[in-house]
Amino acid sequence: MGTLVALRRYPVKSMLGEALTSARITEEGLAGDRTFAVLDGAGAVGSAKHPRKWGALLDCRSSAAGPGEARVELPGGVVLPAGAAELDARLSGLLGRPVTVSGEPPDHGLLERAVPAYEGGIPEAVRARASVDGTGETITAGRVAAGTFFDFGRVHLVTANSLRRLRRSHPAGDFDPGRFRPNLVVDLPGGPDFPEDSWPGATLRIGRALFRVTVPTPRCAVPNLAHGELPADPGIMRTVAREHRVPVLDLGRLSCVGVYLEVLEPGTVRTGDAVTAHPARTRP
Repeated sequence: MGTLVALRRYPVKSMLGEALTSARITEEGLAGDRTFAVLDGAGAVGSAKHPRKWGALLDCRSSAAGPGEARVELPGGVVLPAGAAELDARLSGLLGRPVTVSGEPPDHGLLERAVPAYEGGIPEAVRARASVDGTGETITAGRVAAGTFFDFGRVHLVTANSLRRLRRSHPAGDFDPGRFRPNLVVDLPGGPDFPEDSWPGATLRIGRALFRVTVPTPRCAVPNLAHGELPADPGIMRTVAREHRVPVLDLGRLSCVGVYLEVLEPGTVRTGDAVTAHPARTRP
């Protein structure tokens, strides 16, 4: 059906990550992914979904340094290990308030999201409960998934087909997969636009791992932001909102790119692996 063309891991939540050629998939997701996060004294988990407060995290790059270990490259090129007091001090200076890098998810980690102006960026019922915070940004607040630093799903997949389709509608935009922070990028040459729309409930075999597709991935403001050498581009999410709003659970039609996956069978995946889909309720 398709091919796994890219693998990505983000050891520190909301920082730039690293490209891989192979990865171990565990029941908890891709090994080493979102192992750490930046926390502040108010209990908030650092997420560029609130760009005014946390957007500078995308100026940093994280990489795994062994089981339960990570390194962070700061703007200017200084590299420090996660957990180092100097890293916490430098990040506090970058963000303008005291923060720490932690590998221990808080019991009730606060996750803040800026409310996008475009339709389909947030459920309307949630938009109605938004408030303005100390940064002057209109935000909503929720929680990270219990015991983790994940927003929702632990494995995120994007198709090259969807990105090509969006690029046709906004040719000036750079729809690099990195803007959407997937773990897995799959290409289905000759396949339909947005092929993942038909996948929820289906299983995907990729390498030695088996996944169930759970739900489309609603997009926030993050794809619009600068990611390393990728410039900021507000046209990215305007294009998604115009071209691809789909039903998500009972939340209405939201602007989506990609799908979340549940791990059914752990195993190693490698770029170049074949990807096969099996309809819902059918087990290969």
